[in-house]
Amino acid sequence: MSKEVVARVKLQITAKQASPAPPVGPALGQHGVNIMQFVREFNDRTSKMEEGVVVPIIITIFKDKSFNFIMRTPPASYLLKKAAGIAKGSGAPNKDKVGKVTLKQIEEIAKTKLPDLNANDVAAAMKIIEGTAKNMGLEIIRG
Repeated sequence: MSKEVVARVKLQITAKQASPAPPVGPALGQHGVNIMQFVREFNDRTSKMEEGVVVPIIITIFKDKSFNFIMRTPPASYLLKKAAGIAKGSGAPNKDKVGKVTLKQIEEIAKTKLPDLNANDVAAAMKIIEGTAKNMGLEIIRG
């Protein structure tokens, strides 16, 4: 028999840097979960990841206060900022362009994000990533 699910918590935590401080502590503490157990487990599972990578996770909390979590691929905006070499996107993406990305870079990001996107193939995933890039004020270099 499966355990009864009490809550699902979505968080974005930097790889190898989970701590009991917010947002982790308050999000898990209110459900009575052992916070240090989660922090240790998360940091172990992200130990081989690159420094500074943002990892979205979905934590499923059960009635007996146990939990499990699923790690997703980093957000498209994080991957695009890294590819373009910028610190943040544009405040006015229609007017101010803050960087450039190539179609090859978009394809690589789309392949990385494909499991988490609502797309059937890489071409559809590329359109999603291109939209994110445009909304961040990135210029797409075709060719």
